[in-house]
Amino acid sequence: MLKLIIGVKGTGKTKTLIEMVNAALNKSEGSVVCIEKGNKLTYDIRYQCRLIDTDMYAVYDLEAFYGFIAGILASNHDVTDIFVDSALKIGGNDLAKFDEFVAKVDALVTKLDINCVMTSSIPTEEASDTVKKYI
Repeated sequence: MLKLIIGVKGTGKTKTLIEMVNAALNKSEGSVVCIEKGNKLTYDIRYQCRLIDTDMYAVYDLEAFYGFIAGILASNHDVTDIFVDSALKIGGNDLAKFDEFVAKVDALVTKLDINCVMTSSIPTEEASDTVKKYI
């Protein structure tokens, strides 16, 4: 199941995500993964979480980002939760293709029964109907 946390910069999306990651670590019996652009969450997320910086792997568009997520899930069968900070930014800020991306990610994580939460800097009033479905 996919959940999106959207809003403009400074509305607390990342703080909420950090709290959710650390809470998932308390209840998960498998692996918790957090994907970010850069390494700004290193000291906020507990060390038990697999923290991955997409810049290190040259992920710069939504197609590559979907493949990156699918690869993580294909190689680690005990992932229970996956969190993504700034999903739209990681995907190159391609708002036109973001709807298709979130639908594909939702289909994948639903099929594998994985909780997935992503943040994106999208003003709520500018969100598409597809994006609003996952809020």
